[in-house]
Amino acid sequence: MKEYQTDQIRNVVILGHGGTGKTSFSEAALFSTGAITRMGKVDDGNTTSDFDPDEVKRQISISLSIIPCESGGTKINIIDTPGYADFQGEVKQGVRAADAALIVVDAVSGVEVGTDLAWGYADEASLPRFILVNRMDRENADFASAVSQLQARFGKKCVPLHVPIGSQGAFEGVADLLEMKAYTGEKAEAGDIPESLGSDVSTYREQLIELIAETDDDLINKYLEGEELSLDELKAGLRTAVASGSVVPILAAASTKSLGIVRILDALSSFAPSPAGRGETIAKDDSDGEVKLTADPAGPLAVLAFKTSADQHVGKITFLRVMSGTFEGDSHVFNANKKSNERIAQLFHLVGKNQEATQKIVAGDIGSVAKLAETTTGDTLCARERPIILDAIASPTPSYRLAVYPKTKADLDKLGPALARVTEEDPSLRVHRDADTNETILSGLGESHIDVTAARMKRKFGVEVDLETPKVPYKVTITGTSQTDYTHKKQSGGHGQFARVAVELSPQPRSGGFEFTSSIAGGSVPKQYIPAVQKGVEEAMKEGVLGDFPLVDVKVNLYDGKEHSVDSSEMAFKIAGAQALKQCVRDAHPILLEPIVNLRITVPESHTGDVLSDLNGKRGKVQGMTPQGSLTVVEAQAPLAEVQRYATDLRSLTQGRAFFTMEQSHYEEVPAHLAQKIIDSAEGEEEANLS
Repeated sequence: MKEYQTDQIRNVVILGHGGTGKTSFSEAALFSTGAITRMGKVDDGNTTSDFDPDEVKRQISISLSIIPCESGGTKINIIDTPGYADFQGEVKQGVRAADAALIVVDAVSGVEVGTDLAWGYADEASLPRFILVNRMDRENADFASAVSQLQARFGKKCVPLHVPIGSQGAFEGVADLLEMKAYTGEKAEAGDIPESLGSDVSTYREQLIELIAETDDDLINKYLEGEELSLDELKAGLRTAVASGSVVPILAAASTKSLGIVRILDALSSFAPSPAGRGETIAKDDSDGEVKLTADPAGPLAVLAFKTSADQHVGKITFLRVMSGTFEGDSHVFNANKKSNERIAQLFHLVGKNQEATQKIVAGDIGSVAKLAETTTGDTLCARERPIILDAIASPTPSYRLAVYPKTKADLDKLGPALARVTEEDPSLRVHRDADTNETILSGLGESHIDVTAARMKRKFGVEVDLETPKVPYKVTITGTSQTDYTHKKQSGGHGQFARVAVELSPQPRSGGFEFTSSIAGGSVPKQYIPAVQKGVEEAMKEGVLGDFPLVDVKVNLYDGKEHSVDSSEMAFKIAGAQALKQCVRDAHPILLEPIVNLRITVPESHTGDVLSDLNGKRGKVQGMTPQGSLTVVEAQAPLAEVQRYATDLRSLTQGRAFFTMEQSHYEEVPAHLAQKIIDSAEGEEEANLS
């Protein structure tokens, strides 16, 4: 691949709602610039960007991919990201590696929930952005309607730079409002703008020029005095306006027909900022002081590992964005996060799944390296003599959980390493062992996210698993106080077993934990046996006394007892303590507790009523509602048992237009009419397991 200087590079992340044609645009960009000779199709599973077997099978993007192409001597690193909500972790990584965003909108559907999400990600990263109204060849495509929606949602700074020539089956190209020329066909042949576009062209051009002029005092003075601004002045002004975020150019295309693509690439090349034009990046040195970095090939080395991928043949592949300095192959660097050295062998430029070897990657460019020992997503590689740490990449919070069970004994042995590898590859996954249910829990962003992960574990690591809805970690506590005097006595020839304990059980405040005390007087229970009583109590609490659910938030006081000089032992007192606790619980008015979660649901106004009704049916309690433009943010609490599959339920309820986050809040008492059913079910399952 040709070498490019920093000012010749554009890093553009492609964002948008699922199904708007982001991958088709990436493919068309490669085809239009001659990088490929035959344009693949998502439906055929042969695009450069979607090469993963799961992407081919599902016909959606699952992982980000890098699609570099050249336009007018400029290298544009297109970062194609998924639009499906389950894979937003990949989007976060792509945004971090970019200097500008191209938000893709469907010409029929207009602004969707994924559009808002994409805009929010670009806002968080302060990315300059462009908007592509794609699929102009579709039936009912309406550019003017899409522009109106965009301006209503995101402001008048969203203004067309291109106007489509024709629409639906008659779409043939675009009119450029700066150059005032028409560009038609796959090769964007220049010509005159059709008279039929007259009113649209004049209206949109006036809006565009006014916004450009407002970015510069000299330009606005000329504009207000009625002087015509030159093409060079307009282009320079638009470049400045895009970089500052005061103008968001709207473009048009039909990606599957390669119409409008050449002009979009030209716009990105001309008006998107280079890495050097994005200003300073703030990092930390080893004393936690600020370091200001620019995309200078001669600056201190600072390389961000923004994605990690496991390849069956090559091993671990690390995607890199060089923030400062020049990254050389066949070298040694320092991982500032892990405080370890890394040996760098061959560097590569990525084109989808293909790798093109390179000797170096300059500041601002994107590349990859294989088989790094310690480096994971979010780490910084630098020179050992000058440690620098870049800000980590924030991953979305998982909202969907499944229990993972190995299919065979062989799978059990490989399960732990495989889970470690997939969570390293995808930081938006979480794995933990639930101590209350003894299950391994895999958490992700949705059902598809977990299913794809399981498929990858089988394909890449040879581990097959069953996925099941996790058991709800119910707990038991008490509301009253009780006492019991329990004697454990067993005689079987020779030394027997004897221990008598008298305990009092009382409730603690919710989340108050467990407390064990002893008020033994006169040595009725020798001191050496008291810890055994406590151990027996604690084990009985964990094993559970109702439906095998653990006992929490209680105080146990040992106030009397008796030993036998021959038959008493630590084991005898441990058993007595456990049995005394179980006997006490029955008389202390036990209740069942269930985990309650906080939900934050972002939903279109049109579906808010459906979501609220559904929450009510799930025993949810709405805590508040906040309007956000055309969306409503619903804050609610609900029992975990009712929302184990909420990601699937919400998607079905809103046609995929809503999303949510979920986190553990606290425990509450289960309503009495449900508690007994839960206990009976758990005890029946326990008996079945024993038999």
